[in-house]
Amino acid sequence: MDQGKQTTNLASISKAKLATLPLILPPNNEAGELLRRIEHSFAAIDRLAAEARSARDALDKLDQAILAKAFRGELVPQDPNDEPASVLLERIRAERAAAGPAPKRGRRPRGAAA
Repeated sequence: MDQGKQTTNLASISKAKLATLPLILPPNNEAGELLRRIEHSFAAIDRLAAEARSARDALDKLDQAILAKAFRGELVPQDPNDEPASVLLERIRAERAAAGPAPKRGRRPRGAAA
């Protein structure tokens, strides 16, 4: 058998042979009910897709709102005894300056032990 060739039998099916095959159709009332169910299902799919888009948009807005509240310090109750961020940052800068220059983080030379 020649394995380099592939054929199909589509060419051997003639219009005359197809015309003799029985075509079974459902009764009109049943076909109408099938069509109604399909259209109802497509409408439900469209509604669900719209709800998903709306939820995705709302989620994007919620993410932005949460980040904005976080930057404003509104996510949790603030302790009035806490120091302001500006004071904390200044204290961190002073501690870093007192500690001296930070060690450089460069590449190790090849062959250097870890």
